[in-house]
Amino acid sequence: MDMSMFTEKVGEQLKIFARHCMDDPSLLHDPKLSFIKELIEHYGGKIPESNKNDDPSLGKCEAEIKSEEPQPKAEPESESEESDLELDMSGVIEPDQDSPQKMGNPILQPTEEEIAKSQVERSEAVSAFVEKDYEKAIELYTKAIVLNPQAALLYAKRGQIFLLLNKPNACIRDCERALELNPDSAAAHKFRGRAYHLLGKFEEAANDLRLACKFDFDEQADEWLRETTPNARKIEEHKRKKERRAQEKLERDRQEKLQKAREAAKAREENTRTSQTDPGGASSGIGDFYQFLNDPEVLQAFQDPEVAEAFREISRNPTNILKYQSNPKIMALINKMASKFGGAGGMPGGFPGMMGGMPGGFPGAGGHPNPPKPAPPQDDVGLD
Repeated sequence: MDMSMFTEKVGEQLKIFARHCMDDPSLLHDPKLSFIKELIEHYGGKIPESNKNDDPSLGKCEAEIKSEEPQPKAEPESESEESDLELDMSGVIEPDQDSPQKMGNPILQPTEEEIAKSQVERSEAVSAFVEKDYEKAIELYTKAIVLNPQAALLYAKRGQIFLLLNKPNACIRDCERALELNPDSAAAHKFRGRAYHLLGKFEEAANDLRLACKFDFDEQADEWLRETTPNARKIEEHKRKKERRAQEKLERDRQEKLQKAREAAKAREENTRTSQTDPGGASSGIGDFYQFLNDPEVLQAFQDPEVAEAFREISRNPTNILKYQSNPKIMALINKMASKFGGAGGMPGGFPGMMGGMPGGFPGAGGHPNPPKPAPPQDDVGLD
């Protein structure tokens, strides 16, 4: 291959490109540069994995669009749950991430010989602790625990040493085992309370330290309690405010629902009242009909047994009105009803077909004055 094609300018550009690739290896994952990737891998080179966030295939425009996407607005400071909570975090440390320490077999019941050996290891552990050889003290306490895993105090004392080594999580694990064996262990509550304080768990710290002072008061536990109490009270007050706001919101929602229900009921009542007073509505007709019945003249007429019986017959069968066309007393009342309601259609639940709907009607009700006589039976046609 003729190398004369690589001018000085091309060589300089290749150097610049090579430096860019070294600074950002993801460039080599671009499909347009796959031939360079193949060349490197052909000679045993390895290209770092591409970071999806740096994927050049996204393109500049897409990346710009992503950066311009609206981000969710943060809550106003006044509405933030933590806005009114300011704690004194001095003394709080980063949590330890060590593997859990060795614990004894919780179901093992030690023999007298094992208990005696455990006491020896414990004595040596106390000596190491006094000499501030904490690592050795932990090792000796662990041996004592393995021999006698039912001794709550051994776990509490080892937890104390973890606390001195700024390993609050390890201390908490030991104290929890001690409290499983003896819930009234003042030492376990004391050291776990201090460990909680170092982790910034002030409420838990205050609870443990109060119990420690209750079971076996000592000045150090009391001092630690006074140190953690201000933060614990702030958290408690903050929770009370949060609960109160939640209750107030529930009450507001309840009142809004009640108000909406009242408004809906009021709207229904107004609609019902409107329909009852509507001149063209059925309710209006019912009201007029009952007003008609309260007419003194009508009431007096219905007290007549003959009129009452006539209207019962007509109500059962409207064609029975034909029987009373020659009765002026009954027809006067019927004509009055017809003039009031304009026929059967205007009388709610009245006498169907009694007036305007009855063929031929009746005098004074819009029908013929003299209704036609019925035709003779067909059987009489042609007979002398």
